[in-house]
Amino acid sequence: MNTVERHKQEKHPLDVVDDVYDYADEGLSFEEIEDRAGGGEWERLKWAGMYAQKQEGYFMIRTKVPGGKLTPEQAEVIGEVTDDLAVAPEEYGGEEQNELWGDAYLDITTRQDIQKHWIRVEDVPEMWDRYDEVGLTTVQGCGDSARNVLGCPAAGLDDHECFNAQPVIEAVSDFFTENREYANLPRKFKITITGCAHDCAQSQINDVGLVPAKKEIDGEHLYGFHARVGGGLSDGPRMGSELDVFIRPEDAVEFCRAVAQTFKELGDRNNRGVCRMRYLVEQLGAEKFEEAVRDRCTVDLPTGGQNLTVGYQGDHVGVHEQKQDGLNYVGFNVIAGRMGGDEFAAAARAAEKYGTEDASVRLATDQNFLITHIPDENVDDLLAEPFAQEYSPDPGPFSRGAVGCTGNEFCNYAIIETKKRTKRWARELDDRIDVPDDIEAIRMHMSGCSASCAQPQIADIGFRGETVKLEDENSTNAEGDDIVEGMDFGLGGSLGADNEFLDWIESAVPADSVIPALEQLFEAYSADRDEGEKFYEWCRGVDNGELRSIMQGADAPVARGVAHGD
Repeated sequence: MNTVERHKQEKHPLDVVDDVYDYADEGLSFEEIEDRAGGGEWERLKWAGMYAQKQEGYFMIRTKVPGGKLTPEQAEVIGEVTDDLAVAPEEYGGEEQNELWGDAYLDITTRQDIQKHWIRVEDVPEMWDRYDEVGLTTVQGCGDSARNVLGCPAAGLDDHECFNAQPVIEAVSDFFTENREYANLPRKFKITITGCAHDCAQSQINDVGLVPAKKEIDGEHLYGFHARVGGGLSDGPRMGSELDVFIRPEDAVEFCRAVAQTFKELGDRNNRGVCRMRYLVEQLGAEKFEEAVRDRCTVDLPTGGQNLTVGYQGDHVGVHEQKQDGLNYVGFNVIAGRMGGDEFAAAARAAEKYGTEDASVRLATDQNFLITHIPDENVDDLLAEPFAQEYSPDPGPFSRGAVGCTGNEFCNYAIIETKKRTKRWARELDDRIDVPDDIEAIRMHMSGCSASCAQPQIADIGFRGETVKLEDENSTNAEGDDIVEGMDFGLGGSLGADNEFLDWIESAVPADSVIPALEQLFEAYSADRDEGEKFYEWCRGVDNGELRSIMQGADAPVARGVAHGD
């Protein structure tokens, strides 16, 4: 049993929620919390949605938003709580803590969560009280249990939807949240459920992915789900395996419970490095894993029917007509997912002002957000709001596709800074590079380490943080080299019918060399591409050695660095 498992044996991790009230009431410091509860408390606090920041005394707190769907009231509370409580102290810069965002900002994540920084333990009960009033929670936002359940952010709105799966998402989320029997799994457990034919919810890279299907049973044509299991990224990326099952919507909770039970019983609790469910599926094989799930499932699981997924979209930026006559949803572009709490609250108030009584704010897996149910006559007024100028629904292609993880500003694992760099690079690339007119988005994902929180493996362009030793005879360093931030550089990833993880083309590229290298690549792409060919498709058609040579043609030291420590 690994160390984390021992921590979970010492105290059930859900019990930490009650302890937080005590810590807050007594105003305990980090040192005092550890003295009272031991070092394992930092792991158990994840079940309350709390990660200790690298700046001692402060937490990052993650709010779960099943399917990414918020009422305007909920979104406004999130924004106001951020503005009131996610405040950096003067010793860390106060309102000037971050030169791009100041403080009191939030991050929209690739799992349709909201993350806030600079939260003190004594402020958590106030946050939870304000959340309780509008039906929000941070419980199990982190930890070895079912995480936020993903869905299509346009559920119930788009014509290409087979059926609206949002009620199923909410039912599955409700089942697992605060369920002590399934709150201690071998590792995090990620579920995605969609009725959308474009698989916006990324079923191929989740532990469980339910996608729309149709099957004739007893002469009746029924809509339901097919299942993919064992997908994931990080150091051992794997596309999910399809099971030969058809799941009725009313049976989805039981199916997901049976998968969790299988993982709970058979998953590895010894080696933390291979505890994810994808390793179990790989070890057993899809057929034996399916048998194990069927053995534990209390409902009938017919064999698979007709698959209704036709591709992958994952982008909802812009003004889109809803299937409801006269209504629209608007997707706003939030580069790297970060925006001010006051801006998010303003967006929520705008949803209420310009939308119908069904208006909502939806979080997307590309770190953007939607405002829904806007009548035709109100769209222009919504787009004239101040927040809409910064988070334009008509961005350049690099801004539109930019995703960034937390980075070393707050994360203990990240090697490089990501949020500011992603925003600056996206806008600079939109200014410097002419992308073909038929390409709306270039998916550029930046992770600060190998943990893949920004999902670089499925991007057109993926970055993975490195500390780079730049070997240069003109270096100012006495040893003839400089240590700089850099990254591994990958090309050609995507989800969908032609799903494929990118290839890591060049390692340890100094950060200052990346934009010149991209300029060389896009010059070659624009000259050589076939009509309609996307950037990731072109990259796959060019030999990796040739891609490397194109990059090295830049007037920058693309290939003169090595990962520091190698």
